[in-house]
Amino acid sequence: MATLTIRNLDDNLKTRLRVEAALHGNSMEEEARAILRRALTKPTGEGGLGSRIYRRFAAVGGVDLDLPAREEAPRAADLGE
Repeated sequence: MATLTIRNLDDNLKTRLRVEAALHGNSMEEEARAILRRALTKPTGEGGLGSRIYRRFAAVGGVDLDLPAREEAPRAADLGE
């Protein structure tokens, strides 16, 4: 197991950690571990980039695009060798 030292912790934050630890019957150290564990192991549920973009713009509504008919068969890209 690793050791973590947190310097310059705001007094108000330290007090809140102490109170939360007492409410849960934990030491401050155990409460800090529990908070970190919850924050870093919860599933994000965000999905991939496409899913996140969809959720961001879903309220705007969709757009129906008229796609032009394909006139010619697909071909390989010319990379200018």
